[in-house]
Amino acid sequence: MGAFWPGLPLDSLLSTQGIMVLLLVAYAGAMWMFLTSAPKVHTVMVSDLESARQFYEGILRLPAADVPLHYYYSYEQSLGTAGIDPLYMSNYMAGTSGLATRQTNMPDGMWYQLKKNTQLHVISGASVGHHDRQRHVCFDHDCLEQILMRVQMRGIKHKIRRDKPLNFLVKDYDGQVIEMAEVSN
Repeated sequence: MGAFWPGLPLDSLLSTQGIMVLLLVAYAGAMWMFLTSAPKVHTVMVSDLESARQFYEGILRLPAADVPLHYYYSYEQSLGTAGIDPLYMSNYMAGTSGLATRQTNMPDGMWYQLKKNTQLHVISGASVGHHDRQRHVCFDHDCLEQILMRVQMRGIKHKIRRDKPLNFLVKDYDGQVIEMAEVSN
């Protein structure tokens, strides 16, 4: 060690305080490596998971993705739930009280790869729209832009209703209309 830090006495490096500093530096380096390699995750709330599965896997042909390691700790469900507009929540979710109830009863959802280091997490919780239209709501404009780009690249029939906040309609193979809506804060 003396070769790396010539002026540093070896006994201070091997002291309890020195070992703690080395452990903290190693921990910070490991956390930095973990966080920089973690994929960016966009979450979309849908009114019907099975219909969403058919849309994302069948029509958009998004490949399934593994759940990122940092999502095993369930922090994702607690991030934005306090500020969700009740208009976008299903009756089940709107009627529950307490974050713990929502976390334990909410299904894990589905995970898809959008881009190389970007994933889409599809969960239930959105309300059904006008005329029993399936709804997919998202808090992130970039996420819906990526989905819209995928829709356009695949030549799927769609109609952009509004740019800000982004809102567009897509028809699936059965002719069912799916509303993709950005929730503005």
